[in-house]
This record gives sequence, structure tokens and C-alpha cells, in this order.
Amino acid sequence: MELKEKIKDFPSTSGVYLFKDKEGKILYIGKAKDIRKRVSSYFNRSLDNKTQALISKVEDISYITTSSPAQAQLLEASLIKENLPPYNISLKDDKSFPFICITDEYFPRVYICRYKRVKDLKQNLYFGPYTNVKLLRKALKTLRKIFGFRSCKIMPKKACLYGRISLCPCPCEGKIDSAAYRKIIDNIILFLNSKYPYLLDKLTEEMRNLAEAKRFEEAAYIRDQIGAISLLVNPLAESQEWDQLEDLRKLLNLKKVPLRVEAIDISNIKGQESCGSLVSFYKGIPARNNYRRFRIKTVKGVNDYAMLREVVYRRYKRLIQEKKELPDLIIVDGGKAHLNIVKKELIKLNIEIPIVAIAKKEEKIYTEDNELPIKSNSFRSGFNLILRIRDEAHRFALSYHRILRRKKCLGEES
Repeated sequence: MELKEKIKDFPSTSGVYLFKDKEGKILYIGKAKDIRKRVSSYFNRSLDNKTQALISKVEDISYITTSSPAQAQLLEASLIKENLPPYNISLKDDKSFPFICITDEYFPRVYICRYKRVKDLKQNLYFGPYTNVKLLRKALKTLRKIFGFRSCKIMPKKACLYGRISLCPCPCEGKIDSAAYRKIIDNIILFLNSKYPYLLDKLTEEMRNLAEAKRFEEAAYIRDQIGAISLLVNPLAESQEWDQLEDLRKLLNLKKVPLRVEAIDISNIKGQESCGSLVSFYKGIPARNNYRRFRIKTVKGVNDYAMLREVVYRRYKRLIQEKKELPDLIIVDGGKAHLNIVKKELIKLNIEIPIVAIAKKEEKIYTEDNELPIKSNSFRSGFNLILRIRDEAHRFALSYHRILRRKKCLGEES
């Protein structure tokens, strides 16, 4: 009865639903044009023996909305591949369903096939299987509009129809080199694996680099890709990120889901051009308007602890003075000693924010309540989110450090 009541609040939109047992393990993943209607059908009709056995074990149901049934089909296949639910065994084993194949060629082609060629398994990439070829063709059509790719079996000497209408980058006419085309294929692979937040971050960084290099036409093209992907997967990406945040809460035993997370990193070479960076994530997504750079002012020589102390004090003293929202979690690059430095500075400011530290090489997570690092095996998604935020802070710090070094070499004012 509790599940039936919960289903009443499910949306009547396309998406993916996940049946889970009492331990939270995924038993079955399905797609639907109407999530509420499809899930309700499991409880409102007679079922075959296999489905009855499944429903008897279901203790919880979650869902992820998508922008279209075609998008739901792509997501369903990638989630099945990732989680291997026991009741999706027929989909995993049935070779009659279609796949998307990406060939191992100098300019790989992307196309739909009905089976995996055994001799090509080590070279080619296969995604799927997918249960509905009509929806799959719609999904591939959308992918072609966003990225553009080659699908011809034999490379022609002149551009085909797709090339003439700008849906293929025309490697046949030498309009794109292998390295640039490989980037397109890598982005398609991320999309088919449903790695949407990472893909959007990657494209955003590429767009910024192109703009800084004054390659504005190329930057605009990437901007349009970002816009198209965001419109397509936004509800889905938000649902996935929320699951990651809940996983992070469980991993760190936090009282509430950490919606706003900030991470701090220090960068210097032998004490020269020392700087700190702070990145901010909101609901698992980079909030770049809240990124901050700090030129170290009070520390001379190599003293990462003192530099960290300065950055923490300056950042959170200012937030208090300006009466702005404090983060729900602070991530610091380092070990237990770095964590304790941050904690002492927050005590000085009379504020209480959960802190974790993560060391680069060992990838161990230290918390305030545990002297030894915590294990991440049970909540891998939350652990990966910490890594992603930590890595972004490190990238941001290094980029600022490079700017300071360049200015010094050119004799410019910092």
C-alpha cells in the first residue's frame, strides 16, 4: 500500500524507473513513456510468475525523468549495463535487439546494427541492446544534430548528403583531422554512457579555452552543443545528481543532503606565486559564479597549512560579513592535518560546517569524527562526486597559478 501511494506522486512523463529491494539494490530497470502509468500497471493487473517474483521483492521505487522516450531508452540501456539488475537478464542476453556500433577506424563511423560481430568485439564499441529500433533511430538522429558523425560504410571521395547539410564533419574531404574527430566520438561515447554532467563540464571548459584563444566561431559551436544537450538531459541530469548527493550524505553520515559544496586547493612551486582556489557546486553542478581565486598575502615561503588558513579565514569571514549563504560541506585537498586547520579557522569565526579532506595519491577520505579514513565501497557514487569536486578545485588552482607565473615572466602587475 505504501508503494501504491508513492506511485501516485510519480510524473506522467517519459523516463526510467528502478525497482529496489530492502537493501537498496536495484532489481529491475525499465523505461516508460508515462512513468506513473507504467509503474502503476505492475500493481493493478495479473502478472506472470517472473514478474510476481520481482514485485514480491520490491521495497522501493525511484525514477529518472527524461526529455523523450528515445532518451529514456538510451538511459535504460546504460543503467542496465552499469548496474546489471538480475531481472533484466533477458535484455542483457537477447542478441536480436539492436545496438549502436562505433567502429575502430581512423575516422570511426556510428551506426545501428542488429548483432555484435564476434571478430570485431575487441576493436569496435557496442552500446545497448535497445528494445525499440524506432526510438533508437530517433535518438541517433538527435545525436547527429548535436555532434555530427560519419556513418558511411565506405569513405566517399566527396561529401554525402549528411555532409552537405552539416550533419557530418566531412572527413572524406579533409575538413577535419583525426584528433578533432576523435573528440566528437569521445563526446558521443560519454553521451551514450549517460555521463551528462561530466560531458557538459568538459564542453564548457573547451568553450572557455577557445574563447580565450579568440577562436570565437568554434566557441559558439560548442556553446550551441552545450545548449542542445542541456535542454535534452536537464531533468535527467538533475535526478542523477540528486542521487549522488544523497549517496554523499550517507557516505559522510551528514544530517542533511549537502546541496552547496565548496572545495579549496592551494597551488605554489617552492613558495613562488602562491595562490588558492575555491570552487562551488550547487546540487552537484558547478556554480561557476561562486568560484573564487585568492592571491596569498600573509605567507612567505613554503607553508601550505598557513596558506590554507588564510584562504579559509578570508572566504568565510567575507560570507558572514556580506550575510551570504554558507556551504553545507567543505572539501579540502589533503589529510587529517589539513582538515584540522580548516576546523580551527571556522571555530574562530564561530561557524559550524562539516569538513572532509581527501589526499591526492591515496584517495582516502578523512572526516572530523574519525581518526582513520572512511571506506567508500558502500557509497561509490558519493565518493566519485567528492573526487570530481576536488579535481575541479585542483584544476582551477593550477590555472590561476599559471596566470600568475605568466604575468611575472612578462613583468605585468598581478
